[in-house]
Amino acid sequence: MKNILLVLKREYLVRVQKKSFIVMTILTPLLFVLFYAGIIWTAVSSTETKKIMVLDESHLMKDGFKSSKQLEFVFVDGDLATAKKDFDSGTGNALLHIPADVMENPKEVRIYAKKNVSLELKSSLENAIENQIEDIKLKEAGITQQILSDSKVNVRAQTLSLEEGQEKESNSGAATIIAIVCGMIIYFAVLLYGTQVMRSVSEEKTSRIVEVIISSVKPFQLLVGKIVGVALVGLTQFALWIILTILLVSGAGYLMKDKLEGIRQEVAEKQISAASPELSQEIKKTEANPALSMIDGIKSLNIPLIIGSFLFYFVGGYLLYSALLGAVGSAVDHESDTQQFVFPITLPLIFGFVVAQTAIRDPDSPLVFWASLVPFTSPIVMMVRIPFGVPAWQILLSMGLLVAGFIGTVWLASRIYRVGILMYGKKVTYKELTKWLFYKG
Repeated sequence: MKNILLVLKREYLVRVQKKSFIVMTILTPLLFVLFYAGIIWTAVSSTETKKIMVLDESHLMKDGFKSSKQLEFVFVDGDLATAKKDFDSGTGNALLHIPADVMENPKEVRIYAKKNVSLELKSSLENAIENQIEDIKLKEAGITQQILSDSKVNVRAQTLSLEEGQEKESNSGAATIIAIVCGMIIYFAVLLYGTQVMRSVSEEKTSRIVEVIISSVKPFQLLVGKIVGVALVGLTQFALWIILTILLVSGAGYLMKDKLEGIRQEVAEKQISAASPELSQEIKKTEANPALSMIDGIKSLNIPLIIGSFLFYFVGGYLLYSALLGAVGSAVDHESDTQQFVFPITLPLIFGFVVAQTAIRDPDSPLVFWASLVPFTSPIVMMVRIPFGVPAWQILLSMGLLVAGFIGTVWLASRIYRVGILMYGKKVTYKELTKWLFYKG
């Protein structure tokens, strides 16, 4: 045990003291926050009011065009040639020509601009004309706006889960987001840190330093120390990422709160201006902050269970795959030779990531159920299922099988490691690896 702790301490301190570790730990959350801050800043700075000149020869569309912070409509008189000339010498962003027979030939509508108009502007103008034509035709058919308003029904079903006869509020949207985030983090973390174990073993073997280490430490102790040491490095980095991200997001949110409120109001105005008057009133009535709704949904989930399960499956999945990847690193002389062995090992992990997409749509399907129990796929699949609700016996069985799988893979990997770590100059095949498993010595 003492030797394992010494190896663990060495692996941990060597990695956390590297400049690359410090730089990436600080840079990753900073880039994350700057990326989204840049998107918000771009959205705010690009919201200039566009001036649209409208030549309405039908004289039917004036009620359908209302100026807003984004669009300013200016109706002009005269013929099309004069309107084009005025537009060419003016400061307008676009000229919208609505022909006299727009009711019969709506496809004859033309948008003139000094350069290509954006898809959003084109869509906004088309929607305004379509809504006005629909209103006119409905009035001609004797259907009033009141009838339309009365016919519209807004169904917002509340989801509840029944646990031992007790009702508990649930939120499918929040469960889906948590499931996707947890599944993706485990998938990429297992690949990232498991590969680090493989490279560490391969580097020590290539530099022959392992020959000195192995004289005082048993191969099994060296392998376990490396696996656990890198695991602690990963957990340390994740903890720092979470703390730094929360601090940076909080700071950025405080500095840009006015900008964020401005964007929220602009989005609401776009929704209201693009909708019919009745639908606009409905939007105003039901206008709620989706962020607050999502936070309430997350609160309805079993957060302690999700956090505890995430830590368990994160560590368990990493330990299982890093043991096998460490064995691969010991079996080859050069890192370039690892590809033929890495793909078959990571294939179950990739399959688990694919099955996780199905788990989001149907958490209780037979394929998802069995994949959440098999140790090679359970770290991702079961973690995706848990936010939707999983019976306790399934979680405990999955965890038990994952622990057993880790013990089995470590034993298997140590059999390969003890021979491969001192084997040089020989091309390794699957047949050779099989022999090492049963080698006595």
